[in-house]
Amino acid sequence: MGKWTRRAVIASGSVVGGGLLLGTSWFAFAPNRLGMRPEQGRDGAAQLATWLRITPAGEVVVLVPHCEFGQGSQTALAMMLADELDADWSRVRVEEAPALPAYANGHVLRGFVGGLPGMPKAMDRGFEYLTYRVTRFSDFQVTGGSVSVRGTGQFGMRVAGAAARSMLVDAAAARWGVPAAECSARASVVTHAASGRSAGYGELATEAARLDVPVHPRLKSPSEFTIIGTPRRRFDLPSKTDGSAVYAVDVRLPGMLYAAVRAAPVFGGTPQAVDEKALAGRRGVRQVVRLPNAVAVVAESTWQAQQALAALDPGFTDGGNGAMTTANWFARQGTALEGEKLEEDSVAGDAGAALEGATRRIRAEYRVPFLYHATMEPMCATVRIAEGRCEVWTGVQNPLNARRLAAEVTGLDPDAITIHNQMIGGGFGRRLPNKGDFVEQALRIAQAVSPAPVQLAWSREEDLRHGFYRPAVTSRFEGAVDANGTPVAWTNRYTGDSEGPSARPLYAIPNLDIRHAPLRSHVPEGPWRSVTFSYQGYFVESFVDELAQAAGRDPYEFRRAGLAGKPRHLAVLERAAQRAGWGTPPGPKSETPVAGGVIDAAPPLVRRGRGIAIIESFGTIVAEVCEVAVDAGGAVRVERVVAAVDCGIVVNPETAEAQVQGGILYGLSAALGERITIDAGKVAEANFHDYPILRLNEAPKIEVEFIRSEAPPGGLGEPGTPPIAAALCNAVYAATGVRVRQLPLRDVALSAPPPI
Repeated sequence: MGKWTRRAVIASGSVVGGGLLLGTSWFAFAPNRLGMRPEQGRDGAAQLATWLRITPAGEVVVLVPHCEFGQGSQTALAMMLADELDADWSRVRVEEAPALPAYANGHVLRGFVGGLPGMPKAMDRGFEYLTYRVTRFSDFQVTGGSVSVRGTGQFGMRVAGAAARSMLVDAAAARWGVPAAECSARASVVTHAASGRSAGYGELATEAARLDVPVHPRLKSPSEFTIIGTPRRRFDLPSKTDGSAVYAVDVRLPGMLYAAVRAAPVFGGTPQAVDEKALAGRRGVRQVVRLPNAVAVVAESTWQAQQALAALDPGFTDGGNGAMTTANWFARQGTALEGEKLEEDSVAGDAGAALEGATRRIRAEYRVPFLYHATMEPMCATVRIAEGRCEVWTGVQNPLNARRLAAEVTGLDPDAITIHNQMIGGGFGRRLPNKGDFVEQALRIAQAVSPAPVQLAWSREEDLRHGFYRPAVTSRFEGAVDANGTPVAWTNRYTGDSEGPSARPLYAIPNLDIRHAPLRSHVPEGPWRSVTFSYQGYFVESFVDELAQAAGRDPYEFRRAGLAGKPRHLAVLERAAQRAGWGTPPGPKSETPVAGGVIDAAPPLVRRGRGIAIIESFGTIVAEVCEVAVDAGGAVRVERVVAAVDCGIVVNPETAEAQVQGGILYGLSAALGERITIDAGKVAEANFHDYPILRLNEAPKIEVEFIRSEAPPGGLGEPGTPPIAAALCNAVYAATGVRVRQLPLRDVALSAPPPI
């Protein structure tokens, strides 16, 4: 966003409705978001700001509006608040904020747009309140998009901590009748050095809570941090280690029943007549429930419900989608890319003319399949509807939106609905509440068996065959280099929605023409870890290697030249290459001298290669170098991955490294073996025997290095994923001479000699 104009301000106000603003003066005096403290006085604790309570005993409770599914962001957010608060870290604990409108999270939106350059500081409170009202109106309390730290942390937690610290100091100064400037705070204690007086935060919290919350408290500079940037143990790890962590599948309530469900195999299908005679006399079976797209059986145990459902064997229509296959879907994509109804993404210069006059031009087509999220914990929800109230125990990435969905299904007032969001066994974008999905199914089943609570737990087969998949996409490129080996033209045509920055190369190319062909199938799609960057990164960074080959240049040096005007990106690329030993033979020591990713001939029957890729996503720059070994039969083993990362300020180094490692492994698993195949309109795969995910013994050595930076923090849950598929496939090309333009790699023949 650029400068804010009067038109923009008035337009922003209209989103919220009555009373927010009629002009900049009203906007500047909007309510202070941090001053909205909905749980004041709970358990004797004083709530100093929206996200913070302090108990009389001095315990600091950080209310985090994000769920925990292994990413460690709840700990990182608490660290950001505690550092600005100058809290005693040993007295800090975390609670997940409840699914209430007061905890709608506008800081997420602010994280996406950054610091809003050009917006007057006087309007900052208004913008803060505006984003809150927008997210409250839309029931937005999302964890995703790698925006927890760079949004909620940077614009919410740090400010809340600094504001509360100021309030505690002011309260102490007022109590002692001294200037606040003479007081200091450290480790949850305010001290007046001149008189030797001190008071703990717990003693001061009630008095501090009566003060106005500062709008613009002073934030620390990175040199002042005492907690941010230091390794801290995650709050969620002890319970996961000792088995006391409670996930949605662990919930148990008195008198609870259990449900198993089977949805129409073809998306869009509906149940046909169900013959319940097959269940006559079956032990424990309570009820058969027909849903709009599925049939459920309710019983006294999950096993009884699953066995009864198998015996019932319900039939379904195909909704008119029974003819679709993966092959004809890709054929439709090819036709769409040849059509004239392409929508513009990015255009610069004259790519057509540059292609015509270029020394060397090349074409390539890439494609990726639908992908499943493969969360460790299948979808699950427990619902109790009784006495005019509805309670839901589940694990979702937007609990406030789950509350709205429950209100729509049950017809109850949202205030009569409570969402108990549990720790989550993996999300990756899958656990956003969707219409017709597992939460809605559980709600409708609970309506049928009310007042008994009922738990719906999907089987792995149901989970795999009824996801919201990463889309299958085709991308066609044409590019050109001049006589000096410099890229001069780049065109790209891909299927699906506009994907903005993820589809654009990072490099200086004067003539660009990027367009997309809008196209959707009946297969439900949803965000997948790193979203569009996961496949556009593979497309773009693979084609960059092809351009380097056309130019007769080393892939790393070709990238260096293209990033000459981007010092942060260049530093990341160079560090990854240096640490990986680019220019030396990959793998075991060899007598054969090689440069970059050129083939290493030793040891016999094993071909080795090294590939590189760099992508900026979610405010973070990541370069990865992948080393592979390919045996005589074409089997690929990834032996080493080196990642250099500039994510700005690193909050918790241990969690940061783990997130990059996890992102790499997640992307490697998908690139090597994962695919969802559509046959006769439905998913052909059934379980992990035909949807292979990376195993422990297949995991490579991963080295992660963070570039020292004082830039604002970027995301980390997702940016490790996008570069790895391209780095892998570029390494395979270096080893075998086979260019991989279609994933997964297991579908590509590598044992045959490369084409001449």
